Amino acid sequence: MKKIGLVNIDVSHPFAFAQKMAENPELDMQYVKVFNEGFRGDEEVAWFINKYQMEGRAETIEEMAQSCDIGFVQSCNWEKHLEQAMPFIDQGKMVFIDKPLVGSVKDVACVRELLKSGARILGSSSARYAVEVQEFLAKPVEERGEVIAVYGECGVDEFNYSVHIGEILSELAGAPAVSCKFNGATQRAGGKCELYTVRFANGVIGTYCTYLTAFRPFSVSIMTTKGSFFFKINSSKLYIELLKRISETLKTGEQKTADVETILNVTEFMLCGKRSRDYENGREVRIEELQPDDKFDGYLFEEDYGANATVLYKDKQ
Repeated sequence: MKKIGLVNIDVSHPFAFAQKMAENPELDMQYVKVFNEGFRGDEEVAWFINKYQMEGRAETIEEMAQSCDIGFVQSCNWEKHLEQAMPFIDQGKMVFIDKPLVGSVKDVACVRELLKSGARILGSSSARYAVEVQEFLAKPVEERGEVIAVYGECGVDEFNYSVHIGEILSELAGAPAVSCKFNGATQRAGGKCELYTVRFANGVIGTYCTYLTAFRPFSVSIMTTKGSFFFKINSSKLYIELLKRISETLKTGEQKTADVETILNVTEFMLCGKRSRDYENGREVRIEELQPDDKFDGYLFEEDYGANATVLYKDKQ
């Protein structure tokens, strides 16, 4: 059984992941210790430890990394991810960094330097591995045609949740993005959405619409040289598909999740869209035009997320 050291239970993922691991023993991995410095209280941490029969709470990430096979960094503030991953990396351990892996030009550069020095990093969005996405890609090109354009919808916010649809577009395009532009926003009856267009190096065009007021299921439309395809993603199957890939990586040593450069490219094109919206009046922004201080604010997101969070780690009433 591979031992996982968990950093923070801010979000619902640790709860959902732990349940999937308990239900699927063939994954052969489980959380054994947790280090928590987020907004979740001691009672929630204790409940989680007891619920999944973990060894206990770690006083430091360094201590936890010594006794675990892999780290799972699952803090809601992406600006803390690299600092929290370093104890595992320094000890030569693999680390999974939950979505969004990072959210700034500065941290993208830091990850690239870590990779050069041999860091083993896994990430990030489970939506990339959705059954519907992978089944489409598994169809012979002769049958489905070459992808020309992809459209995706999601909800909640501009980055923390919308990065899921960014990774879906990246997976379906099959090439790195080179630019992104903000097309516009609209607001009706209290609902607000924004629309962005991404250009990929192979000529595929991706468009994504984010509903910033509430949750929306992931919906995807694909135009190919032979037809059009549409599907809504069954979110109940997302986590297990990601966990299977992490498990296989641990068993074989061969990385089964997307390469980190591909994941970083999603952060980059979403930053291009943000720059296009905030500073360029909707002009198409290429990745090489990003500025050193371009970022999504993880601290602001954490403050808002924590202020609105309800108790999650507890028995159902």
